[in-house]
Amino acid sequence: MSLIPIRKQIDALDEQLLELLKRRADLVHEVGEIKRKNGGSIFAPEREEIVLRGLVDRNARLGGRLPAAAIRAIYREIMSASYALEKGLTIAYFGPAGTYTHEAARSKFGASVEYAAQPAIPDVFAAVARGGADFGVVPIENSSEGAVTHTLDEFMDSDLKICAQILLRVEQNLLAKCPREQITRIYSHPQSLGQCRQWLRAHFPTAEIISASSNTRAAQHAAEEPGTAAIAGKLAAELYGLNILEESIQDSAFNTTRFLVIGPESCPPTGNDKTSLMFAVQDKSGTLFAALEPFNRLGISMSKIESRPSKRKAWEYFFFVDIEGHAQDALVIEALKALGECCTLVKVLGSYPKMG
Repeated sequence: MSLIPIRKQIDALDEQLLELLKRRADLVHEVGEIKRKNGGSIFAPEREEIVLRGLVDRNARLGGRLPAAAIRAIYREIMSASYALEKGLTIAYFGPAGTYTHEAARSKFGASVEYAAQPAIPDVFAAVARGGADFGVVPIENSSEGAVTHTLDEFMDSDLKICAQILLRVEQNLLAKCPREQITRIYSHPQSLGQCRQWLRAHFPTAEIISASSNTRAAQHAAEEPGTAAIAGKLAAELYGLNILEESIQDSAFNTTRFLVIGPESCPPTGNDKTSLMFAVQDKSGTLFAALEPFNRLGISMSKIESRPSKRKAWEYFFFVDIEGHAQDALVIEALKALGECCTLVKVLGSYPKMG
C-alpha cells in the first residue's frame, strides 16, 4: 500500500484534532471566566486525576494502541496549556533548573506554566505562603536514600497543605557534546555518582570523576568544557543542548523519588486517596503504641512512619505518617479522633490522590 493515501488520512485527522483542541480551549476559557468571578482555584488535583483515570480507562476499552503513560503525558500538556489560558500558574520548585525536582514539576504541570527555581526547600514553602507562587514542588523521599528531612521539618511550622504527589523514576543518563571516545572527565552530584559507581568503573575506568554541586551544574560543565560529560536527567540534556550518549546507567533499576505538591488547600476525595499527618506523643511508656492502635483496629493501612526531633524540647519527637484514605472518610475521621485523645498534637498535612 502506498504511503501517500495514509499520510493524507493522518493530515485529515490532524485537522480534526486541531479543530477539537480549539473548541476545547474555548470551553476552558469559559471555565476560567467563571472561576475568576467565583474565586475558584485553577489547579484542582482531584478533578485532574479523575479526568486522567477516565481517559486511560476509555482508551483501554477502545483498544487504543497508546499505553496509559502516553495518554497521561498527552493530556498533561493539554491541561498545562489550559492552565495558561485560565490564569498563568507559577510553580516554585527546589532548583536549579534541570534538576529532578524540576523534571517532576514538569511531569505534573506540563511545559506551559511558569516555573520559579528556589535555592532551598524552605524557600519553596515561603514562595507559596507569600503568594509568589501558586504551588510548590519539593522532594519527600527516595526509594534508596529514604526521607528528605528538610521537607519534613518545614511541615512542622507551615500552614500549607499537600494537594498532590508525584512519583518520578530517577534515571541517570550520560550526557555530552563530544563523542563517547573523547570523554576524559565526568561531572555529577555525589549522590548520582554513587548510584552509578559500578557502571562508571566498568565503562570509564580511567576517566576523571568530579563531584558537582548539582546535576545541573554538571550539565553546564559538559556544555562548556571539551572532553567532558555529565550524569544527569533528560531535562538537563534538553536545557543545555547535550546529547544523551547512554540512558539509564544507574546501578539499581528501582530508584524512585516521591515529590509533594504543596498549596494553600488540600483537595476533595477522589475515591483513591492517601492522607499525610503528623503527631506528637508524651514521653512515656506505651504512648506511641496507643497512637497507632486505632489505625490497626479500624483496618487503615499505614504506608510510612518517620520520626523527627521537634527542635523545641530535648527528646521530644514528631511522627510523620502516611495512611490510606481521605481525611473526610468516616473511618479516617474516627481514627483521627482517637489519635487526638492520646496525643499532644495532631496535624493533618493534606489528603491527595494516590496516583502520581
